[in-house]
Amino acid sequence: MSTPEKPMQAKLVIGLFTKDKSILPELTEQIAGAYGAVDIVSPWFSFDYTSYYEPEMGGPLFRRVLAFEELICQEDLPDIKLETNRIEGNFSQENRRRVNIDPGYMTPERFVLATGKNFTHRIYIGKGIYADLTLIFTKNRFQTLDWTYPDYADNEMRSFLVLVRNRYMIKLKGCEKR
Repeated sequence: MSTPEKPMQAKLVIGLFTKDKSILPELTEQIAGAYGAVDIVSPWFSFDYTSYYEPEMGGPLFRRVLAFEELICQEDLPDIKLETNRIEGNFSQENRRRVNIDPGYMTPERFVLATGKNFTHRIYIGKGIYADLTLIFTKNRFQTLDWTYPDYADNEMRSFLVLVRNRYMIKLKGCEKR
C-alpha cells in the first residue's frame, strides 16, 4: 500500500505572449505583486507556430517566460491560473486580449502548464482548470511529448527551461539543508 505524502514544492514558471512588448514592465509588476520576485527572465522568443491567436491579438506575437524565486505548492496551480486570467483581463481592450498568460510549474522530473481547456492527455485539477504535462526531464534534458506545444518544444525554449531547472535544483538543495 502506498502512503500519501505531500508533494515537494515546485518552481513557478509563467509564460506569456503578446504583440505589444511595451506592456511587459507593467505586466511583470502585476504578476510579481501576486507571486513575488522574478528569479530569471527568458529572452523574447518568436511565436510563429500558429496563427490561432492572431485574430484576437494581432501579430506578430512574441513569447517571454518568467520564473519566480519563491517555490509554490503544486495544488495552488488552479488558483494561480484563475489569477493570471484576471490579470489578462486587466490588459484587455475592447474585449480582446493583449496578452496570453500561461502559468505552470516545474519539478525535477516535469514541466506542467495550467489550462482551462480539456483534452485527452490533460488531468482535471479543480476550479475548471486542467494540468497539461508539457515536458518531462530525462537524460539531462527536457523531452517533448506528442502533445507538447510547438513553442515549448523549441530547442531554445527547452534550453532556457534547463537553466530554470538548474536554479530550482540549487534552491531545493538549500531548502534541504535547513
